[in-house]
Formats: sequence, C-alpha cells, structure tokens
Amino acid sequence: MRYIIIGAGAVGGAIGGRLAESGHDVVLVARGAQYEALRDRGLRLVTPDGPRTHRLPTVEGPGALGELRTDDVLVLAVKTQDSEAALEAWGPVPVAGGGTAAERLPMVCAQNGVESQRLALRRFRRVYGVCVWLPATFVEPGVVSAAGTPLTGILHLGRYPHGTDETAHRIAADLEKSRFEAPVAPDVTRWQYAKLLANLANAIEAVSGVLTSEEGLALFDRVRAEGEAVLAAAGIAYASAEEQKEARGDKMRLVPLNGSEPGAGSSWQSLNRGTGTIEADYLNGEIALLGRLHGVPTPLNDLLQRLANAFARERKQAGSMPVAELVRLADEARGL
Repeated sequence: MRYIIIGAGAVGGAIGGRLAESGHDVVLVARGAQYEALRDRGLRLVTPDGPRTHRLPTVEGPGALGELRTDDVLVLAVKTQDSEAALEAWGPVPVAGGGTAAERLPMVCAQNGVESQRLALRRFRRVYGVCVWLPATFVEPGVVSAAGTPLTGILHLGRYPHGTDETAHRIAADLEKSRFEAPVAPDVTRWQYAKLLANLANAIEAVSGVLTSEEGLALFDRVRAEGEAVLAAAGIAYASAEEQKEARGDKMRLVPLNGSEPGAGSSWQSLNRGTGTIEADYLNGEIALLGRLHGVPTPLNDLLQRLANAFARERKQAGSMPVAELVRLADEARGL
C-alpha cells in the first residue's frame, strides 16, 4: 500500500518518516513553507536513534498526483480545524479503474479529538479512527522530532464508528514494522475519548505553559472532572486509566531532543508557530458541545476554549498568562 500523508507536520511527518524507513511508499502533503522545505530538502526526522533525512514525493494537493492508485491509503493528519477543506479536496479525486477516493479508498484520521472522523464519514465510505499516542514536535519547516523510544508511538486503530476489517489489520501490520505499536480495536472511540480527556490540558498549556506547578495540575483535575461528568451524562464509554497504563507499559520512554520544548503539546506548538488557529474548539469545545446537548454545565472548558482561541487569533505568546491568573479566571467562571 502507498500512504498519502495529508498534513505532514509533527504527527504526519513522524508517521510518514517511520513508514518510509521500513520500506513503504509514502507521499507527503503539505502547504506553504513546510511544503517548500520538504520538496527542496526532504523530511528531517529527529528521534532518539538519530536524525535521518527522507527524500519523499511531496505535493501541495491532489492535483499534482493525478489519478490515485487502488492501494492508496489516505492518512489525515491536519489539525481538525483544517479537516473539512482537506476532505473536500481529496474526496472527489479519481481512482484508477473508476470511482473516487471517497468511494473507494480508506481515510485514516490520525488526529486529536473525535470530530474529524465524523466529518470524514459524510464524504468517505471507509473511515478509520486512530487514537494517537505519539509525542512529536514541529521544530521548523522540514524538521520534525519524535521523542519516544523504543516505540515512536502507540496508535490504536479501528473502523469508524466501530468494527475492524482486513484493511485495518494491514495498516496496523505496516505500522508495527515502523516502530509503532498499532492495536486493532473494534471500539477505537473508547480510546479516543480517553485521549480527549487528557487533551483538555492542551489549552491550559497553550495559555499558561507546560503543566508542572501544583496550581496548574489542580486546575487540570477540575477541567478533566468536568469532562468526565459530561461523558457520563452522554453515556459515552472511555478506556480507564488502568487500561491506558497497561497498554503503554514501559514501551515508550521520552528522550529530550534538541529543538523540542519539553512536554509542549500540539496546541502550545500552534501558538508558538503563530498559525492563527488552534484546535480548542474540538477538544474543550467537544466537552462544551456535549455539555449543552446533555444539560451539564461546562464553565471551565468554556473558559479554556475561549482563551485559547483568543490567544491564537491575537497571536499572543504561548504560555504567557500566569497560572495564578488562569486559576482566578477559572474560579470566577465557576462562581467561586
């Protein structure tokens, strides 16, 4: 199978680079400065076992590829706020022998949150969800680091909304030859919702920096408890902390790498790069949405969604709000 990585940033670059290392055909899709760097200099993937440069076919969109192959796998690795445009662009692309990508090819959503796969299922017949445990950093255009060892990441994979099939097992086998563990899960959304709860911290990190202080960690506990209450009201199951701990074990130890901010998540990286957008609408905003649908107040997640969007829109410095100020705003939002 050939893997077309739509969004060759941190996660997409790490997946694409590792697949290429193990001998798989990979095409990278990127925009702007990232596209130019990948096209001109290749993908430099920095990992604990050393840096490597991969000279891979790189395109800005489907037009450069023309007709797609019947064995192509589309891997969507853009931020969720960019998913709709990507799905619209790739869905109608013709496939050899007839039909379109939306009709014939698998779309694998390797992203945070749970919204992109719902968007994909409106257009694509075969959609696969991935729970992404993959600590990766966009260092600069053309350079991505992935700090995990001996595994680069753990990627639970399954059909969306549920089930498995031969394609899921084939993709998982390719990933497992490429320094990933890829459990095929018929209930992949259970793992994704568990990851969503962890990702509620992303907005805290983006606004006030990496979570290290007792104040910040205590705030996250409150934000997560709000998320857990919403999922309970919605009747949504998620993997327990014990299940997650058992799944991870000691398979992925993080090694500090030059150019990577220790512990900085994807939302912090978005602010640090000054992209002008952030994925908070699909993380804290997912909890806010479910809260409104099921009658559960979510003042803390509402606040974090609003602050993260304001920081992105106004291009404020990542982590520039003191934790004490964020806690004060959280107390006000809760009426304390």
